[in-house]
This record gives sequence, C-alpha cells and structure tokens, in this order.
Amino acid sequence: MSLVNIDKAIRLPAPDVEALIQGRTIAAIVWRMFNPGEQYALYPGNVSGNLPYDKHYRSHFLPVAQKALAQLNSDKVSIKAWARCELCQMVNEPESLEALSRLTVWKTEALQQILQQRPFIFVAYLRVYLLPQPFEMPVQSSGNFVSLPKSQNVTDATPVLSDNIFAKRRQKLEKLEPPEHPELEELQSALVHLSTTNPKAKQLDAEIKIFLGWSENSPTIKPDIDLDWIKTIAQIGNSSDGNGFEKLVRKSFIELGFANPNTNPRASLNPESTGGAGGLDFYCETPYPVAGECKASKHESVPNSVTAQLIHLGLTHLGQDRFDRSVKIILAAGPLTNPANLAAIGSKMNVIRPETLQRLVELKAKQPGSIDLLQLKPCLEQQPFGEEADAKVNRYIDDVREKLKVRSYLIKIVKNRLEITGVENAGVEALHGAYYANPNPPQPLNLQAMHEILIELSSPLTGYLGRIKEDDWRRDRFYFLRDLRLDD
Repeated sequence: MSLVNIDKAIRLPAPDVEALIQGRTIAAIVWRMFNPGEQYALYPGNVSGNLPYDKHYRSHFLPVAQKALAQLNSDKVSIKAWARCELCQMVNEPESLEALSRLTVWKTEALQQILQQRPFIFVAYLRVYLLPQPFEMPVQSSGNFVSLPKSQNVTDATPVLSDNIFAKRRQKLEKLEPPEHPELEELQSALVHLSTTNPKAKQLDAEIKIFLGWSENSPTIKPDIDLDWIKTIAQIGNSSDGNGFEKLVRKSFIELGFANPNTNPRASLNPESTGGAGGLDFYCETPYPVAGECKASKHESVPNSVTAQLIHLGLTHLGQDRFDRSVKIILAAGPLTNPANLAAIGSKMNVIRPETLQRLVELKAKQPGSIDLLQLKPCLEQQPFGEEADAKVNRYIDDVREKLKVRSYLIKIVKNRLEITGVENAGVEALHGAYYANPNPPQPLNLQAMHEILIELSSPLTGYLGRIKEDDWRRDRFYFLRDLRLDD
C-alpha cells in the first residue's frame, strides 16, 4: 500500500465516473494526451456535447447514466474515488469506434461526433481506487481540471479491480477485442431497477458483475430476509408452536428445491396453509416424492402414534404405490419412544431434528448450488433409519462443506499463484504442485480429479475461474475471476 497526495480532480461526465467506480469500464475520454502516472480525483459533472445523454450512452447503461445525472447537486459535488493514468491512446480511425463502443459505455454515434470536432479521441486507461470516505466540495462551474479545497492524502488500498483483472481488461481494450458476454451485460442492465427493491435481483446483479469482471466484491451470500426465518427453524421446532413449525418445514423444503404443484391441501407444500386434521404435514412431488410429519416440542417424547399417522395419512392421500416410493421423514424435536423408533426403522422413516434441518437449509441459502437433491436422495433412502438417520444427514452436510472447502482452497491457489508469478493463467500441473505445497491440503486429489473440479469452477454457471482450453486436458490453463467465500 502506498500513500498518494492529490490536489486536483479531472472533470468527467457523472455517468462516466459511475461506470469507472462500478468497474464497468477502465476508459475515460480526455481532452489531451495524459501521461502514465498522472493522478487525479474524479469529479462528476454534466455530459458535454450536443447529444442528449440517451444518445450519448449505450442502451444497457442508460438506467445508470440517468441515476448518476439525477444525483448531481447544484451546490456540492461528492468525490468518491481517485484514478491513476496507466496508458493514453489516440483514436481517429472511424472503423475503430464501433469496437471501442462495445468495450465501453459510449454509443458509436457519440464517438463519431467527438471525432468530427477534434482530430483525435484521447482515451485514458484509468486505474481507479475508492476513497475510504467520500468528501464533498463546492461545485466548480468550468474547467477540465478542478482544484480541490485542500490536498488529500489517499492510498491505493481499495482498487476497484485487482491487478489481474485490470490487466485483462486493458489488453482487451488495447486490442479492441469484442466483449465476451454482451448478453449478460444486457441482463445486468435489466436488473438495475429491480435490484433496489428485490433482494434476489440484487444478488443476481452482484454475481453477474463479478462474472463480467466489473466487480470482485462478493455479494451478501443470500438476502437477510431469507436467513431471518431460516434461523428460527430450530427455535420453533423446540417450542409448542406445532402449526408454525409445520409452515417453516414446508418453506424449508421449498428453499431446498422441492416442489409440489398438487392443489390438494391434504398433500401439499404450500407454506401459507397446513395439512390440518387428516392431512399430511408436508408432501413433495419433485424431484422425488417426500412424505412427512412434524412434531414440535423438545420436552415431549414422540409416541408411536406419529409413525402410525404418517403411514395412515400417506396411504390415504397418496395410495400404496406413491407412498411406497416416497422418502419418509419425521421432523421431531423430542426423542422417540422405543416402540416409535422401532416402528420408524421398520417403515424406513428418517427422524430428523429441527437443528439439522436448519443447518441444511442455511447451507443451501448461503451457497445456493451446494445442495444437490438427487445426491441427497440416496442418503435418505439408505440405512440407518429412525433416530440414527439424523446423524447420516449431518454427515451429508459435513461432506458438502468439505467439498466447498476444497473448491475454495483451489480458487485461492489459482489467485495466489497468478499474483506471485505475475502470469495471467496457470496450468493444471503447476496448480497440482501448488495444491500439495501445503502439507495439509483439504483432501487428497490426483491430477485428473483436480482438473474435473477446475472445469466445474470455470463453468459459466459458476464463474469462479476462467479456462483456456487446449487439445490435451493436461495443458488447460486457468485464471482467477472471483472468490468462493465460506462463513467458516
């Protein structure tokens, strides 16, 4: 970390400043050739030129541009970041403008208008750093350079983009290579308005930004509104609120990925209602049938009548064939009586504690892709049953967490290797050697097993790593995109 003294700002259009701060672009159009190493605060101003802002910026950026301009104040300006020029290039070839537009937020026609007014477009490549705290200053009506009220001592401790990602973005801009995922940029723009009111849209918006290389800050793993109710599962399960526990169980199974389009309230998964007298407490149809009963209260033993009731109601509402094919679960806080436990074992019923259900749902909520219901199915279909089933479900959860630790560890190895060596990517064999450089890796992995996990982590659907595919899988190379953060 280095300390930098800054006493001037450069005036840029407010939407351009916001694009730089968000990591959407690393480029700014400036009025003269900037020298590498020049450092300035970023002063947001109005859009200059004859074109209205909606003709100046690309359609997917318009919601951000509109918001940035609406936040301009006639009296004060908020300074949020500073930047260092890494490179400045002159562009004057008309055929380059469309390629430049695809890699930035500007429309081709806006660039064409600038080129009509000047012999060159000066494009500065800016490395942007956030200030620990934004500061305000009076509005300056004119001037490309703006003097700050007092010089600021700032650091480079909080870059918007890491060295590795900035280098990739710079190379793509220098070569005017097309963007890799323009369709995701369009999707991200569509989420801008939704993300202010919808937590799940905000989550997806943040993840897309990370995948596109616009951001490296991992979003909150799951909206707090979900975790709030999840954290009450064990508490309600250990209370006398049987109706509330049943609703939470139904909500939990939906969160895990189960569904039931059946409108029959006696065999339902609707969390807004319950099975009521004579109905199953919960029933899932997809991806496989699950029939269950709930028994809240820690201080009461679970009698044999609960197992008998599950059998009776299951046969009544599902029929023999569907009930036989169903995974059977009793969610109970209290211990089963010996006859009840023997009956549960004989009928292949899994007895699971509320604490275990909460642990399973929390894992799914924090790491959405971690629970594969088809992998959970054999765990629930195999011995042991009865009260011992709770331990096997906890072992399944532990196994999933260990797999996550291996993947998080591998991502860190890729990231650290690239930072240490300075190269843009690393081969499988080099990563395998780095994996075992630690005397206590999470678990043993041979070269092929590691490669399979690296492929998984570089899938567009996960987006933790990038992959350069070669003819021989042993020569595949990988690079870092984003961290996999675990709460432990």
